Amino acid sequence: MDSLSQLLLGASVGVAVMGRRTAVWKAALWGGVAGTLPDLDTFIDHGDAVLNMVLHRAETHAFFYQTLASVPLAWLIAKMHGETAQWKRWWVAIWLIFVTHALLDAVTVYGTQLLLPFTDHPFGVGSLFIIDPAYTLPLLIGVLGALAWRQGGLRLNHLALVLSTAYIGWSVGAQAWVKQHARESLAQAGLPAQQVLVTPAPFTTLLWRVVSMGDTHYHEGYYALLDRGRSIQFRSHDRGSALIERYGDHPHVQRVAAFSKGFYRLREVDGQLWLADLRMGQEPAYGFEFLIDRSATANADMTPATRVGRRTDPSVGFPWLLQRAQGRDLPPLSDQFLSPVLPGLR
Repeated sequence: MDSLSQLLLGASVGVAVMGRRTAVWKAALWGGVAGTLPDLDTFIDHGDAVLNMVLHRAETHAFFYQTLASVPLAWLIAKMHGETAQWKRWWVAIWLIFVTHALLDAVTVYGTQLLLPFTDHPFGVGSLFIIDPAYTLPLLIGVLGALAWRQGGLRLNHLALVLSTAYIGWSVGAQAWVKQHARESLAQAGLPAQQVLVTPAPFTTLLWRVVSMGDTHYHEGYYALLDRGRSIQFRSHDRGSALIERYGDHPHVQRVAAFSKGFYRLREVDGQLWLADLRMGQEPAYGFEFLIDRSATANADMTPATRVGRRTDPSVGFPWLLQRAQGRDLPPLSDQFLSPVLPGLR
């Protein structure tokens, strides 16, 4: 999730665990700091754009390493504030803040390696977009209420946590329903329904993007909850099966294939290979698309990948999003509304 959501979740959890055992501002402050720390791995440059993607949300988001790191951090905080008698409580707070950070990230589609060093499997439920005001706003109200309202602030903060968690539950349920409807729509259209991805559109769980992978093509469609059962219309796109057959052993292709759980494509642009993770973005704009060295066969002689991802122009994308979420039957955005993606991980 975005940095603000993680900061507020950390602050809210810190206040909920510490209660009146310390000043509310201390619990909120250190909760926000601890809630931000795991994402500092964003600033680690592995010298390769693909590695930067697949190694984000790794050790700093793994329960094992978070447990180890929470002990000295909690002791340091307790020592700094002269609250060594409360250090175990601080440890519970910091540990829960780290763990809930990782779990919240795992609700997005990106991929979070929760169980390192035992497995590097990237967990990703994909039921929340990376920024969702409906999740973040209750946390903001709860934390501000706890800081400003002595009598009922803690109860308000608890309620905010319950509401935000319930919203995650709602998103998982809505995703499951849309996936079932998507499979039915795919079957009606005679399209493959074995490998189906359902993710929310930006900023909302009222509109969902559906991607079905076939042997030679992938098929993309959208479903708004206000479509009221209308069949999903899909458009098919070449996934570059011939290129995948030829370059499937390329280290970058293998990494993206594993990290995306098979939702990727290869295409040739001006004699160059472009590799895209199809989970984040929409046709034809994908934030994680890479220019890769087609001659590389091993890490030793591999030219670092370059990120060439694009995003939809917000001046066109936002109006389309608002209208489509209301159930209007609109054509997908075309590539004339594309602009370069900002550098760095999101």
